[in-house]
Amino acid sequence: MRIALFPALLLSVSFPAFAQDAKAATVPDPQVRQLLDELGYEYEVDEDGDYRLVFEVANSTEKRSQLVYVRSPVETYGALRLREIWAPGYRAAGTEFPAVVANRLLAASQDNKVGAWAKQDEYAVFVVKLPADAGAKALDDAMDAAISSADAMEAELTPGKDEL
Repeated sequence: MRIALFPALLLSVSFPAFAQDAKAATVPDPQVRQLLDELGYEYEVDEDGDYRLVFEVANSTEKRSQLVYVRSPVETYGALRLREIWAPGYRAAGTEFPAVVANRLLAASQDNKVGAWAKQDEYAVFVVKLPADAGAKALDDAMDAAISSADAMEAELTPGKDEL
């Protein structure tokens, strides 16, 4: 079931920037801006040129929010041109994840239809890769997958907390 998403005015919440590749864009991709505008979403552009959005997540028991990034850089592998959507779902106390958390993230990656968990410093981020030329509907679906997966994992691993 698709989770209802609502743009939130929580963009003033500050989260540390995730580590970027040396070739990461610092100029925001205008194609992403066009798609997000078409979808009617509020966003800001971070110092790396990535689009940062915060959504309220419809949950039957509590009001939650979720941060998601639409990255500007386009990665290539042979003929593939891919864009990444990132949503943080867990923050470790240090740079290492407890074994039980790492194992849970691996198991969850197997269960997801799209996307997988990745480690970025002390963060576990849910990453969806989609064709760089994907349209607004595909981008919206990819963001939804990242948002719902990350928020569900955050709720599971850190009950009662909504920090990411």
